[in-house]
Amino acid sequence: MNKIKNIVFDFDGTLVDTAPLILHTMQETIHKMGLPSKTEKECRATIGLRLEEVPAVLWKELPEIGIEYAKTYRKIFDKLKRPLNVSCFPEVSETLYLLRNVGVRMAIASSRSHKSLEEYVELFGLTDCFTMLIGGNDVTKGKPSPDPVLAIINPLGWKAEETLTVGDAGVDIQMGKAAGTQTCAVTYGNGTERELEASHPDYTISNFRALTEIINFTPINQNILT
Repeated sequence: MNKIKNIVFDFDGTLVDTAPLILHTMQETIHKMGLPSKTEKECRATIGLRLEEVPAVLWKELPEIGIEYAKTYRKIFDKLKRPLNVSCFPEVSETLYLLRNVGVRMAIASSRSHKSLEEYVELFGLTDCFTMLIGGNDVTKGKPSPDPVLAIINPLGWKAEETLTVGDAGVDIQMGKAAGTQTCAVTYGNGTERELEASHPDYTISNFRALTEIINFTPINQNILT
């Protein structure tokens, strides 16, 4: 495989553990709209999709409520969100800055709205790590379409074969493959082991720090990786 020079990350479930807040917001939205109840497992399986696309998965008989669902969700989310409700996964911040400092170029392709994505990246002090942020409302087609990744690598001039797409869900891996990039699945997020295996990622890691082994560089400060 080609040497990896660029990385496109998913956000929710890959960099930051937002699942508890997302699931709580979903349940509040379901209650507010009077929709048929769904289990945590069913709701978790939709994390990674754009909000407008969730009803078509959870309530196939009600696909037309996508816009209303997204609007209701966002109103509830804005009331519930607090800095302490979410946190980065272990070693994410340290590893991102390490990768940046050795010249790896990075970006995020998320299904979250651009505004929300930008707010969270700034909240965790990670803005300087990323060259570009692409939210779900920045593209016509969301995951698993290649559009979010292409919206990053094409204008930046990144070669697909030198780019790694990293995510915790099958749609992330499918997106990366469709865009022609190498792919890496993380097993600590929202995707199931079966889902990730079925997407056939090039790499699979169980902790974020393992990315440094895939990139294959020797850090200046070895203690960072121990």
